[in-house]
Amino acid sequence: MKLNDIRPAKGAVKKRKRIGCGPGSGHGKTATKGHKGQNARSGGGVPPWFEGGQMPLQRRVPKRGFTNIFKVEFSVLNVADLERVFDAGTVVDAVALRSAGLVKGRKKIKVLGNGDLSKKLTVHADKFSSTARSKIEAAGGTCQEIQ
Repeated sequence: MKLNDIRPAKGAVKKRKRIGCGPGSGHGKTATKGHKGQNARSGGGVPPWFEGGQMPLQRRVPKRGFTNIFKVEFSVLNVADLERVFDAGTVVDAVALRSAGLVKGRKKIKVLGNGDLSKKLTVHADKFSSTARSKIEAAGGTCQEIQ
């Protein structure tokens, strides 16, 4: 067997319908588009969401809610993540968290108290939950809120 002998299985490839190629093709003249009308014109037809002139669904359904422009979004991480990634005596700040891959983007950072901490760490973050603060301080570390 050679590469030039390889053919698709019989019936696997369907021939393309060549429309508008003269009367001998069987698809000449109107090129399978019928006579006149919107769909026979070039660029004709309607988009899939067109509902025949009735009021479209996205305009019938009422708008709800709003976006609060003052909302502050936090990147959250747990005490267990600090235990897993950092060594004892490390100063954990935004730069260290981003380089460790625990925080992405430029959001504010909040530390939550899920998990246990046995290492003494100095943690700089925008917010701490009360359980996270107590666990970090119980391990001998310090919590410093960034303003």
